[in-house]
Amino acid sequence: MTDPRTTVVVITHNRRRELLRTLDRLAELPERPPVIVTDNGSTDGTAPAVARHHPQVRLLRPGRNLGAIGRNLAIRHVRTPYVAFCDDDSWWAPGSLSGAADLLDAHPALGTVTARILVEPGGTEDPIVEELRDSPVPGPDWLPGPALGSFLAAATVLRADAFRAAGGFHPRLWLGGEEELLAADLAADGWWLTYADHLTIHHQPSTVRDATLRRAHGIRNTLWFTWLRRPAGPALRRTLHLARTVPRDLASLRAFAEATAALPWVLRERRVLPPEVEARLRLLEPEQRASTARSYTG
Repeated sequence: MTDPRTTVVVITHNRRRELLRTLDRLAELPERPPVIVTDNGSTDGTAPAVARHHPQVRLLRPGRNLGAIGRNLAIRHVRTPYVAFCDDDSWWAPGSLSGAADLLDAHPALGTVTARILVEPGGTEDPIVEELRDSPVPGPDWLPGPALGSFLAAATVLRADAFRAAGGFHPRLWLGGEEELLAADLAADGWWLTYADHLTIHHQPSTVRDATLRRAHGIRNTLWFTWLRRPAGPALRRTLHLARTVPRDLASLRAFAEATAALPWVLRERRVLPPEVEARLRLLEPEQRASTARSYTG
């Protein structure tokens, strides 16, 4: 059951062992998708190992750590209508790529399809899945699943042309909650985002990660997105909520300092979302405040 509709894009940095496991799993998929790996400046022998063990994979080596922008680089080489993102510590289940492509084929206004996430080695659902499944965002009758306000890059299949038209991931955000800005811009362009419970991606969280740095970037990027796209009232409300709830330490202080220092850029680039998209995001605010899956930890 080969399927030529979807390319898998993986970004990686110094996780050779996890990446090779992921590539092994992707190579076993019945869809036989083309795979593109952006090696974000690894120094652990990642690139030679990929070339040796998976010569069929297209390997991009920008020479430095581009973060999420490594996906933008890979998209330039995608020739299929759809692209599935995948982290180096996650892999798609057999049939899920075809299932997502079927949904995108059937619904021309659908921009993204996010799959159910199982955390390995136990195979338990990620806590975020319940929130995706019970999303309060209203959608049109034709939408094949719950409407979403954002997506998780490592568990989503996107329409490649929609990604390109929206500008991809913003280079300033680098990595950590970078999806929220792109998701809002996709919605502003008229695309719908959905969750599909019958599709699955497996995630075995890497032990090689700087959780504190990721938290700092996540807080900073949330603040940037909020003031780049939300009206003043909701932006202030979310900022105050973050200030009250994030851990009170140097990482959080650094995040707020970096966000504040970029205020001139934010004001230059600020473009408030259309009212119908903003209305969807407002419906998500109670869920965001109560969520444990979305809390900033590490």
